Amino acid sequence: MRYPNICQGTFLARPNRFIAHVEAAGRMEVCHVKNTGRCRELLVPGCRVYLVESGNPARKTRYDLVAVEKEREPGPLLINMDSQAPNKVFGEWAASGAFRPGLTLLRPEMTYGNSRFDYYWEASGNRGFVEVKGVTLEENGVARFPDAPTQRGVKHLEELIAARAAGYEAAVCFVVQMEGMNWLEPNDATHPEFGAALRRAAKAGVEVLALECRVTPDSLTAKRPIPVRL
Repeated sequence: MRYPNICQGTFLARPNRFIAHVEAAGRMEVCHVKNTGRCRELLVPGCRVYLVESGNPARKTRYDLVAVEKEREPGPLLINMDSQAPNKVFGEWAASGAFRPGLTLLRPEMTYGNSRFDYYWEASGNRGFVEVKGVTLEENGVARFPDAPTQRGVKHLEELIAARAAGYEAAVCFVVQMEGMNWLEPNDATHPEFGAALRRAAKAGVEVLALECRVTPDSLTAKRPIPVRL
């Protein structure tokens, strides 16, 4: 996926989870943050960020904040933090045939039980559900999820287990919104319940995927699967 009208700025502050103050083109802009997560390790005052101009004069905010450069020992790491991007990336990747050969149907936002999964698919007589999770947390070359407790994420895993028991194929795909990661693992220190649920899901036959992305200031595209360590 690609963004139009990207510009660079300097992050100043985040008064609440929806907005950020950013210096861009010599002035302070109030920007919409396209990620309601904490992202405390990313949005550090003075860091470089990338903004998309909305082009909608009716909006209260002119820009969306979609990417950030994280300073670290080996050098800056560009991270896409748009929470809407992972679903689009997975959809493009699956539609290319990389997820299931012979894919005949890929439908977003499908309800099953008490959850709404990101995708329902059919291919070669099989059918299943996929839940997509965006990953922005990196520690020493390892991608971790989640960056904050997520009861909603636990519920999705439980519903995937139920779907698998009912005869559907089921998968959770972690879309890693940065490059150069060695593997992905659950962030047990932050939310041990999610890690336990992910391990239960894997044992129940739910496929656990991690898809690393190629990141530029104005694009996010699937690059390669990386190992998952449970």
